[in-house]
Amino acid sequence: MTRVALVDDQTLVRQGIRSLLALSEEIEVVGEGDDGDAALELVATSAPDVLLLDLRMPRRDGIATLEALAARGSTVPVLVLTTFDDDELVLRALRAGAKGYLLKDVTLDQLVSAIRLLAEGGTLLQPGLTDRLFRAVSARPAGVEGFEQPESLTTRETDVLRLAAAGYSNAEIASALHLAAGTVKNHLSSVFLKLGVRDRTRAVLRALDLGILDDA
Repeated sequence: MTRVALVDDQTLVRQGIRSLLALSEEIEVVGEGDDGDAALELVATSAPDVLLLDLRMPRRDGIATLEALAARGSTVPVLVLTTFDDDELVLRALRAGAKGYLLKDVTLDQLVSAIRLLAEGGTLLQPGLTDRLFRAVSARPAGVEGFEQPESLTTRETDVLRLAAAGYSNAEIASALHLAAGTVKNHLSSVFLKLGVRDRTRAVLRALDLGILDDA
């Protein structure tokens, strides 16, 4: 059973998500709150396996909550639930430590799968928002982040990263590129090393900032 804490300032949204999760035998909602302060308290007292977090909330919002969790050394993976017009906030949330994001209109199966993935140590980039994130990044002035240019990726590494950015699993990437699953894993490990990151989410964000995937 995966323990989940749910934080959203909209009561109807919280109730709807909780009702959905109650239909799954895999999920136990161990607490809920309506702002970032409640989120911090839930993480400290309820020990959830995954925190579901809204971004736009009164008082302490989602970004400030992620920053506070990072400052406390929290290792609880955070899944952001957002809407289509939150592109820049999503980018900020991922940089602040969120392990994934979904739109609030996802199905129960999608939500449960995402929770399971994060609980197992994975990260999630929802394909439906990837193109919007590309546009949000490309629309910003160059050099905002001041990143140094990393070692160049090979053509195959770039292909693998593009598919990862689109939300494909290692197995799906292997099938699409006619590679062994172990080869895909090796390519991703090389990408992480070259970009100076530790997971897919950070790799895609770094690549977006550096313009590596502009032609994707």
